[in-house]
Amino acid sequence: MKRSSKTISVLVLVFSISLISLSVNFANAESVPEWVKNTALWYGEGIISEGEFLNMIKFLIENDVIVLDNVAEPVPQVNDAQVIIPNGNFDVTGAGFYSPLNLEVPVGTTVTWVNDDSVPHNIQSMDEKGKVIQLFNSPPLNTGDRFEFIFEEEGVYNYYCSFHPWRVGLVTVS
Repeated sequence: MKRSSKTISVLVLVFSISLISLSVNFANAESVPEWVKNTALWYGEGIISEGEFLNMIKFLIENDVIVLDNVAEPVPQVNDAQVIIPNGNFDVTGAGFYSPLNLEVPVGTTVTWVNDDSVPHNIQSMDEKGKVIQLFNSPPLNTGDRFEFIFEEEGVYNYYCSFHPWRVGLVTVS
């Protein structure tokens, strides 16, 4: 834990120095208050806390001493979602529907079905008329097993369990 804290502190220090170095084109040395220079020094020597140091960096940014370009690199979105096959899903008279029954996700989402039931299930994709299609189809999923599929196109995707055909679900991708 102590080593991790030191590693984070060193990374913050390197990042802060990089920010200041990169912003030389946008700020001059005269505009950096003496207390800021001392704060950076004291942080490097371990005299002040990381919070105090970060507050100083925040002050510099808010007061345009350090001007950051507003060009943001796109951050890859990790889209993951789950559908749970709850215990009791096999019982035709039970209320063990898929959870959620209609999963709504953005394009590119990996959906994972998790079998929490005490009996095997499978996931079979089907068209709007209820006919099985070869889009996403799982092998039998025992208790605790998972099945994943990445939805790369918008649409409404129907599925069901061929062992328990009264259990149907939807994935809506937009």
